[in-house]
Amino acid sequence: MFANYLIGLREGLEASLIVGILVAYVVKAGHGHRLGSIWAGVGIAVGVSLAFGGALTLTSSSLSETAEHAFAGTMSILAVALVTWMVFWMRRTAREMRGELHGRLDKALLSGGIALGMVAFVAVVREGLETALFLWAATSASAGTVSALGGALLGIATAIGIGWAFYRGAVRLNLATFFTWTGAALIVVAAGVLAYGVRDLQEAGWLPGGENYAFDVSSRVPENGALGTVLGGFFHFDPVTTWLQLGVWVAYLVVTLAIYFRPSHPTVAASTTAPARTLA
Repeated sequence: MFANYLIGLREGLEASLIVGILVAYVVKAGHGHRLGSIWAGVGIAVGVSLAFGGALTLTSSSLSETAEHAFAGTMSILAVALVTWMVFWMRRTAREMRGELHGRLDKALLSGGIALGMVAFVAVVREGLETALFLWAATSASAGTVSALGGALLGIATAIGIGWAFYRGAVRLNLATFFTWTGAALIVVAAGVLAYGVRDLQEAGWLPGGENYAFDVSSRVPENGALGTVLGGFFHFDPVTTWLQLGVWVAYLVVTLAIYFRPSHPTVAASTTAPARTLA
């Protein structure tokens, strides 16, 4: 549940901050009468995201057992790839998010309400589709679907509350710090989803090593027990783990976190001082 709460909070806050920036800028620019276009774009984006999540659920439930494992594994790996890209992208652009959105809005305000709605739609639908895909993959890897969805909804509700407080000026967030550390936590969650994706592909026969277990602690750590639920909720821990699962989990976590926290080296500006000339 905690992992899904984190996903809902992280992705929901990003979307709510975007909407808050859009609304605040349009109001301050004296175009409050055009807010309907923004809310229409946001509503359509939310609807598209929900439809995408529903389509994933319906598709997986209509497949045979082998095909379902193949589909779930493929979608899990795709979700991890998208979320990994998003985490790195947000770490680079968190400080410039407001200015980038303002630039798009300046152009949209000159074009009319439809263009304004499109800015809101594009800004939100990307977050919505990523959230739907990653939540679906994370929920598929969880033992308790109801608690997993509940955690995600609670995270989204928390994000909306924080976003509203941010818009009203009650909260001053350091976006770069927030997205850096929640991004690192999401990388840990993504590692577990990736391991589950590998296991699904092994059970579908697409990857080898499905019977080569690194460990089997299901008798001591039942998946539905208290400890199994906590480990599964935080890390998507699988009591029965193959060597390939374990290797992929360790490799992804170590490499991704090492790159993520690698210090950036600012480029040294070239000297503009002209060399001294000798007078004859």
